[in-house]
Amino acid sequence: MRDLHLPGRSPVYAPNAAIATSHPLASQVGLDVLKSGGTAVDAAVAACAVLCVVEPHMTGIGGDCFALVAPKGSGDIVAMNGSGRAPGKAELSWFQEKGITELGASNDPHTVTVPGAIGAWTALLERFGSKSLGELLQPAIKYAEEGYPVSSRVGSDWADAVEKLSKNPAAKAAMLPNGKAPAIGTRHSQPKLAATFKILAEKGRDGFYTGAVAEDMVASLNKLGGLHSLEDFANAAPEWVEPITAKFAGHDVFECPPNGQGVCALMILSILDRHDVASLSQADRVHLIAEATKLAYAQRDRYVADPRQVDVPVDWLLSDAHISALDAMIDPNKAGAFEPSDFPVHKDTIYLSCVDKDGTAISFINSIFSDFGSCIMSENTGVMLHNRGKSFHLVEGHPNAIAPNKRPMHTIIPGMLVKDGRAVAPFGVMGGQYQSTGHATFLSNLLMRGMDPQEALDDSRSFATEGTLQVESTFAPETYAALEKKGHSLTRMPKPIGGGQAVLIDEKNGVLVAGSDPRKDGCALGY
Repeated sequence: MRDLHLPGRSPVYAPNAAIATSHPLASQVGLDVLKSGGTAVDAAVAACAVLCVVEPHMTGIGGDCFALVAPKGSGDIVAMNGSGRAPGKAELSWFQEKGITELGASNDPHTVTVPGAIGAWTALLERFGSKSLGELLQPAIKYAEEGYPVSSRVGSDWADAVEKLSKNPAAKAAMLPNGKAPAIGTRHSQPKLAATFKILAEKGRDGFYTGAVAEDMVASLNKLGGLHSLEDFANAAPEWVEPITAKFAGHDVFECPPNGQGVCALMILSILDRHDVASLSQADRVHLIAEATKLAYAQRDRYVADPRQVDVPVDWLLSDAHISALDAMIDPNKAGAFEPSDFPVHKDTIYLSCVDKDGTAISFINSIFSDFGSCIMSENTGVMLHNRGKSFHLVEGHPNAIAPNKRPMHTIIPGMLVKDGRAVAPFGVMGGQYQSTGHATFLSNLLMRGMDPQEALDDSRSFATEGTLQVESTFAPETYAALEKKGHSLTRMPKPIGGGQAVLIDEKNGVLVAGSDPRKDGCALGY
């Protein structure tokens, strides 16, 4: 339990159903769906649609979606891969002939893969929903049409994206009224997006991937030199996939398989499972997670790609022998600087958690990757297109090299915790590359350090990446000094790292325990 003398928030305890999202308006919509008898999947789709409006820099229907579902709380986890593919004309040789060696961070049409979110939403609803897409989109339509107040974290992030939004005329007109980011507390509307939502409410999946909406997206991309075709959009399809799993602290942790980086989270957790994390000092704990992160991410970057086109050795990556070899590389007193030759060789997102009255749990994540994705807005539809293709490489022979109809390596990963054949918690941590480390940090807090879901999300965060250890400002002063003594180069982050949501299913007491990250504007709600 948190210290009630200090600022903070308590977890939400609910007897029937609960939802946690990164925005209060989305959480309220999701709760309304649950209270009206909707399923967890219904609530997730309705809440996410609202998030596509009120958190436009983080998510949208121009992005991708992954989900894990535990039907009626069972441990038979179902995984949905709603990530899009590169255009059919995206041959590596084309980029090489053009002298393109790197894909741009924004305003680059070649970073736009065919958005997979709407395909995933409709497939999830067909299998686990009880309400129509048209009904579930109504709150999002209302907020897009009539306006919504810009919340604190959203407004702060929005202000940082003015320059790149200004480069695209459609994005500038829609997202920078009067040439500026909307101020916190003011209202903003997206009438073109509302009109597109109305088409989807009427026509469903086909209203996005065929017809006028698809034609406008393709035309907007082609105008900028993109290789996309109407056929690429018409052929878009989500995929039900077999989740991957690893043991951690007496539980089973489920993740979506590659092309996502869930295997990286499982590798970090498998390393941490070999240590008594609860007994470590704050500095030693941060150091251990940092070293495990470096090792796992190096393997991720080397192997994780689209398994439809590349052999990804998941079983080997998660094998006891491989994890033990990685763990042996960690020096408890010294920060490592690992090189590719050290390893054995084998031949800006929203996240929400929801559990309904029947016990069905969903771990759901929807993203446009960078803040405002590619910053390319489809001119007449108001759809902001993601830049997930930025994860592709333009290097011959790389597992993640761009290729026709190939899915890029994905950072967004939902998680599901299971014990003794029953779902324990849908959970997830946003934050781009950070997400695998975020999963490991959250679960080690929850299962090894005895925290409740809210405490586990609140706890200070760090992330070892690109030769530095990013740290939040809330660690003890002596921790920073101890980490530097171990050789870590610290970067004090101006904004907090990531965000997260979780709902713990406490079957013993017959309640749900939900938490929502204070680093975002959202909240957990239940009834």
